[in-house]
Amino acid sequence: MGAAEPSSVYIASPEGDTGKSTIALGVLQMLCASAARVGVFRPIARTTHEKDYILELLLEQTSADISYDQALGVTYEDVHEDPENALGTIVARYHEVAAQCDAVVIVGSDYTDVASPSELGYNARIAVNLGASVLLAVSGVERSPDEIAQLAQLCQTELESQHAHLLAVVANRCDPDRLDDITRALETTNVPAWSLPEVPLLVAPTMLELQHATNAELYSGDPDLLGREALSVMVGGMTAEHILERLTDGIVVVAPGDRSDVLLTLVNAHDAAGFPSLAGIVMNGGIEPHPQMARLIEALNPRLPILATELGTYETARAAAQTRGKVAVGSQQKIDTALSLMEQRVDAQTLLDRMKVATPSVVTPQMFEYQLIDRARGQRRHIVLPEGDDDRILRAAARVLGRGVADLTLLGDETAVRARAAELGVDIAAATVLDPASSDHAEEFAQEYTRLREHRGMTIERAREVMTDISYFGTMMVHTGLADGMVSGAAHTTAHTIRPSLEIIRTAPDVSTVSSIFLMCLADRVLAYGDCAIVPDPTAEQLADIAISSSQTAARFGIDPRIAMLSYSTGDSGTGADVDKVREGTALVRDRRPDLLVEGPIQYDAAIEQSVADKKMPGSAVAGKATVFIFPDLNTGNNTYKAVQRSAGAVAVGPVLQGLNKPVNDLSRGALVQDIVNTVAITAIQAQKKETDA
Repeated sequence: MGAAEPSSVYIASPEGDTGKSTIALGVLQMLCASAARVGVFRPIARTTHEKDYILELLLEQTSADISYDQALGVTYEDVHEDPENALGTIVARYHEVAAQCDAVVIVGSDYTDVASPSELGYNARIAVNLGASVLLAVSGVERSPDEIAQLAQLCQTELESQHAHLLAVVANRCDPDRLDDITRALETTNVPAWSLPEVPLLVAPTMLELQHATNAELYSGDPDLLGREALSVMVGGMTAEHILERLTDGIVVVAPGDRSDVLLTLVNAHDAAGFPSLAGIVMNGGIEPHPQMARLIEALNPRLPILATELGTYETARAAAQTRGKVAVGSQQKIDTALSLMEQRVDAQTLLDRMKVATPSVVTPQMFEYQLIDRARGQRRHIVLPEGDDDRILRAAARVLGRGVADLTLLGDETAVRARAAELGVDIAAATVLDPASSDHAEEFAQEYTRLREHRGMTIERAREVMTDISYFGTMMVHTGLADGMVSGAAHTTAHTIRPSLEIIRTAPDVSTVSSIFLMCLADRVLAYGDCAIVPDPTAEQLADIAISSSQTAARFGIDPRIAMLSYSTGDSGTGADVDKVREGTALVRDRRPDLLVEGPIQYDAAIEQSVADKKMPGSAVAGKATVFIFPDLNTGNNTYKAVQRSAGAVAVGPVLQGLNKPVNDLSRGALVQDIVNTVAITAIQAQKKETDA
């Protein structure tokens, strides 16, 4: 797309520390959900000494293939030396990026240096020369609504003097109690305006950042917890009991290493029920604990990070207080919080309409994942996650809750689950946590399970024992309507997840086969592959079941179903038991669902590639255009989806179970946090479908 197109947006501000990275992340996500190839460009690099962390962060979220070096314009030194020549270089480098993109997010300079009397004016000149409209970011820190509006108007005047077009205004880091007043005050700019609250988490440093700021070493504790944000800092110069009175979640306590009473108190308080979860301890002054105390701490083996620095009390506290956290690659809690803020406070459609983003003709993985989240959020459902003791589940739960994807119940000991979540620095406060061993629902579930399985000799005593199993308890929650769906399998086998569903929820009417599909997100489309996870060697009747269920699931997720019944031969060319099975399965689909477009037996190349289809099966409504691929057996399906996933770089979402009365989905034991989030969204959407069908 050319540089003059208005679907490029320039995020500029009149000062530093406005939180442009938060705004840029949100805008980038909005564009990735609406355009196929979205890139990012940084006209002026923050520094030449280290990589620009904002650019690195944004490049992780883009859908265009743009390298770090390509996305950079010039340095501050270049601008100082020759502003006009630097501007020409910026324009030329931007065009190289724009040629590969349908939309570009351009992030202006950060006021780490001043390029001219008005850095905003220079950014405005860049925006005009790039043909990009300006999204103005202003800070609301310690400003009244009128002061914020006056600043925005002054900036608007400056932009207009450079002939830049103001797209919209976002006031960031505002007083949370005055957001509506601020938004109303910004109406004087006569462009769309939104306000975002100040969120301490977004500017809180991590323990790792504090370690660098204080030149400290990790004395003890879990290195993985160095990524937790430190929400406040306290100097522990008082007695232990008074320190306990002042502890809050996410606090860092600074204390010398010879204060054995303080160290032992903090380590134990962090692990004790009913006390806040600390972010860490910084031992200052270069003093290490007494050898006997060191032995005790080693024996306790605390996970809580304890840092040791040579700095004195004042220098340590000052360095910690002045360290500002970055929204950077790996700061997932900050990233999720930023995205949630933008989703809740900024009207994406208004912004996209003003940018005139063209409707895409393809569906990228980023677009599909965003659509999943958006659809799930549009009609929230309640999902139970039985594996509440798994860190990935806790991290995914925080994302799901933070972005409003679904309501959640986690299973496990509530004290242990919430303590571990706090230790990881993830917020699951909005989740319900139930312990199957002590829940008030246990007896009710045991009675119902006995009724369901009495024909198999189930007794109430045995049922009570069964209901202590998290998978059975979670499935019973879905059966009784306490939850709309279940997602499990991160730490358990597929059989452990599915067996209770077959016993309790059972198959949907007119379906005798529980099967699965993977939603395969390729670079330009989404396909459905089934069955790749459940049925080892389906009969012709089971193939028909799988094909019909897969077409319904695909349609539910926006895929127009054109079913290819795969085999090693196409049409009437082949014979043999395996081909005949597929041929019979195809006939059964046509007989049971004459409204569906189905072709088989057909080879994969003829199903997906039009030029091959024209030779092998000319005139077919499916060949060359298939979207739902039904494999003849599990061996073929499982290997094919993994081959496509790894070789073609496809995103495989699933397995999505189908054929059950209510949605239950199985996770891979190697599932990543985003895989879990996607599966929760899918399950919520399936639950929406079930309610609609009912």
